[in-house]
Amino acid sequence: MTDNEQQQQSGAEFAIQKIYTKDISFETPHSPDIFKEQWQPQINVDLNTKGTTLDEETYEVVLSLTVTAKLEEKTAFLVEIQQAGIFTIKGINETDLPVMLGSFCPNILFPYAREVISDLVTKGGFPQLLLAPVNFDALFAQHQERMRQQQATH
Repeated sequence: MTDNEQQQQSGAEFAIQKIYTKDISFETPHSPDIFKEQWQPQINVDLNTKGTTLDEETYEVVLSLTVTAKLEEKTAFLVEIQQAGIFTIKGINETDLPVMLGSFCPNILFPYAREVISDLVTKGGFPQLLLAPVNFDALFAQHQERMRQQQATH
């Protein structure tokens, strides 16, 4: 039996309704002087995900990324993006829903955010920046473990 046949028998359904850029910002606080410097940046990437229920079977997931490139103490550029999607998720048990919202959906959104960041950085006059793939399954598992530890200490 294929996964699709199993989903149909279980009544599980997943659909992408829309993928869109919700918010975007690009800053080069030290331009044009920063372009004169040797390009060996320290890149820092912060990411966060948030799932919101829109109705009983529809969810918005927002993947927020902040990418900062610094040359020593000077910020070369700062990119902030919120890549969002609206997803229909039906027939999934309550224990699997957080995994869908915290891992599966961000995996779908990440390539879109990665492309937007790459385009912005290049249009800002900097060498192309391609973010490495992110293992959202591992990040979600780490988040769940931190939550368990916090609950155990309270």
